Amino acid sequence: MVVLLWTLALISGALTYNVWRPSYRPGRRAVISFFAGWLTGELALHHIAAQFVLAAALVFAGAAQGILGKLGLLLLLCSWWGLWMAYWKGDRAKDVVEYALREALGSQYPKQVHPNFRAKWKDSVDWKAIVLPFPIRHPEVQRHRDILFRRVAGVNLRLDVYRHRSHPQNCPVLLQIHGGGWVIGSKNEQGLPLMTHMAQRGWVCVSVNYRLSPHATFPDHLVDVKAAVAWIRDNIRDYGGDPNFIVVTGGSAGGHLAALVALTPNDAVYQPGFEHKNTCVQGAVPMYGVYDFVDRFRTFQNPEIHHLLEGKVMKASLDEAPEAYEKASPIAWVRPDAPPFMVVHGELDTLVPVEQARHFVAALRAVSKQPVVYAEIPGAQHAFDLFPSLRCQHVIHGIERFLSFIYSRHLETTGSGPS
Repeated sequence: MVVLLWTLALISGALTYNVWRPSYRPGRRAVISFFAGWLTGELALHHIAAQFVLAAALVFAGAAQGILGKLGLLLLLCSWWGLWMAYWKGDRAKDVVEYALREALGSQYPKQVHPNFRAKWKDSVDWKAIVLPFPIRHPEVQRHRDILFRRVAGVNLRLDVYRHRSHPQNCPVLLQIHGGGWVIGSKNEQGLPLMTHMAQRGWVCVSVNYRLSPHATFPDHLVDVKAAVAWIRDNIRDYGGDPNFIVVTGGSAGGHLAALVALTPNDAVYQPGFEHKNTCVQGAVPMYGVYDFVDRFRTFQNPEIHHLLEGKVMKASLDEAPEAYEKASPIAWVRPDAPPFMVVHGELDTLVPVEQARHFVAALRAVSKQPVVYAEIPGAQHAFDLFPSLRCQHVIHGIERFLSFIYSRHLETTGSGPS
């Protein structure tokens, strides 16, 4: 029993250590570190609870007897304390995001938000969602599933629409693009906490699928997402949405695509067959995205990303297709007329270095006439927003404030009122 207690303590200690100090070493170690840190860090309370039950059973069976047993129990308690502190580090996201908003939008930005939107803001977190994170849904939110929006290369591409059950009209639209390294993932798993929250607030949220590599070669992914924007322009009124106000968001590969959608409006090269369609968006919230395929600042410590791009996404090396890599890089598309951006990235991201976001934000801020918010989230791994954790909820509240701000400006400019 002592051996089992020590095994539990060592595993717990290793997981806690990895949350605080993830591995950035090249190869699969960084990927393993990501999965372990992500699942442990964002679901820390559940890990502590499960380990407590196991430890209690072992102690009841006599595992804590003797000096070795007591030392094992002490190690386990220290691990839980470290994991608890790491989880509560997520509470800092609240102040970090608010500082980022005030830095980019001005210290008085809340006063520029329509009172109807500002009244819905909240600082408190939903502890029920933290304790019971699954399923991620809300009784006030209705989901329309598997709507066909594009047929291409023998593939049927579908999207889901989330909206409030009261069916308000003329609502702003949020387009969610899933991640997965351009090779995996779907509309069903990602962005759910954000979409559920914003649908409660009266937004119409759209989650899309796109063709995946290796069957798809970039820019196929981008073309599909732009086709989704065109579909929204033509059809979203049927679901209560306003086709004239669309904000695009996504994480990881989805963050990369979200940034490109926002920075390549109406570019005919990426709209084959629908060149005349309006694919402009009014804002972008890319999260932990890849912004530089060329890697001009040498931010990628892990060669796996280069292997992924060369072998599956681009189907060519950087030396073979430098122009294609450049055009696939959002940092190469920064422009004065870019829409407002809110870029979010985790401080401890082991899959996409945080330096990718820093360089992209610096380049965009240097030329854009619109605000560029940058929130670097303390203690956050890649994909930290998949569960409604403490950290995730604070970030979502900040995104809501950003969206409320840019939508209020849109309403003021157009002379419209909120729905």
